[in-house]
Amino acid sequence: MTGLDGLTDLLDYPMYVVTTTAPDGERAGCLVGFASQCSIDPPRFVVWLSRENHTYQVACRGGHLAVHVLSPEQRATARLFGEETGDLVDKFARASSVSACAGAPVLTDALAWFVGRVEARLDGGDHVGFLLAPVAESPPGHPWAGRLLRLSDVTDFSPGHPA
Repeated sequence: MTGLDGLTDLLDYPMYVVTTTAPDGERAGCLVGFASQCSIDPPRFVVWLSRENHTYQVACRGGHLAVHVLSPEQRATARLFGEETGDLVDKFARASSVSACAGAPVLTDALAWFVGRVEARLDGGDHVGFLLAPVAESPPGHPWAGRLLRLSDVTDFSPGHPA
């Protein structure tokens, strides 16, 4: 346990599904908890991917990531992208998606999403931050009034790869 654990144990941050496509057409996606807006002007968002994750390997070859938010009622989608590994399973065979900007796969049942161009990669230790500049987003005016999927909604998941 580190000094940081006391603070992070109190947090219940949003969970995201991040997807990407490599130039050779390989698609990947995973459930991510380490992500945040990091600049207002210009707009920027950073997503942290574990070096152990299959999605990280594919994202390193691609230039865009799609970031999706889900509701707690979409645990099945979160479980698919959080517990299965793209090393063994084609997650997109079980999740409805369309190809968006730069070929990034967008989950059609997500509450909201955006596609970001990778501007930089940041070494954060066992995770690498992908700094994203938004280039496309879900249509405005989504009628959602509920809450988003959060860490407390997925603590019973068994990750497809160690963090």
